[in-house]
Amino acid sequence: MPAAPILETPALETLALEVRRRGRVIIDGISISISAGEVVGIIGPNGAGKSTWIKSALGLVPAAAGTARLMGSDMAALPVTSRARRAAYVPQDREIAWALTVRAVVALGRLPYRPPFAAASAADKDAIERAMVDADIVELADRPVNELSGGERARVLIARALAQDAPLLLADEPTSGLDPAHQIALLKLFRKRADAGGAIGLSIHELHLAARWCDRLILLDHGRIAAQGPPRDVLTPANIRAVYACDAIVTDVDGDLVVIPTARPPT
Repeated sequence: MPAAPILETPALETLALEVRRRGRVIIDGISISISAGEVVGIIGPNGAGKSTWIKSALGLVPAAAGTARLMGSDMAALPVTSRARRAAYVPQDREIAWALTVRAVVALGRLPYRPPFAAASAADKDAIERAMVDADIVELADRPVNELSGGERARVLIARALAQDAPLLLADEPTSGLDPAHQIALLKLFRKRADAGGAIGLSIHELHLAARWCDRLILLDHGRIAAQGPPRDVLTPANIRAVYACDAIVTDVDGDLVVIPTARPPT
């Protein structure tokens, strides 16, 4: 894997970002930064604003107020191609309407690097093959993507994002629907990219994975930041009870933080 350029400014920064939908505040003045070399997890219950923050930070959902900066540049002022070369996105929605082969879908990640209708270069082909290897989908390369399982389609979309070779990668619930082995393999891959100088931001529901693989966590609740910092500071029983309305066993196993949500006992 080629090393991503080390960035002096945050790869992504949102300042007092606010998103409204039908008059209701979805994101309420959130300021978050993601820098090179780190994996940042965005956590919180359903409806907390995780997906909306990611989409708004990338300019996919309009903000009512605040600013999003991509490597120091105002997101709104960047041409689409410039955004795509700086940031890759893995959506939560895994539906793919066209009966393209897996290889063709992954190849879409290389479009920002060549003129319209131009043939794939040697660099494009290398990036596509490397992304399929990393996402463990080589054996699926010639299959129509709309015939795959949900977990397999998830890995195809991850490979498409990897093929972009962008310094920033934002993924919306990338581990959802994956079996445990592929969840761990994916997070190892994200860790490897961050260690090579990339910046990774992901929304994630699996608290045990967030505890093990993320450098920092941002806990959202009703569109606001309820807590942020290292996993040990954020994933406390008190924070989990307050935001998720359940109890949790939080302990150490061989030096790793382990979090097991449990049902709140009846009162």
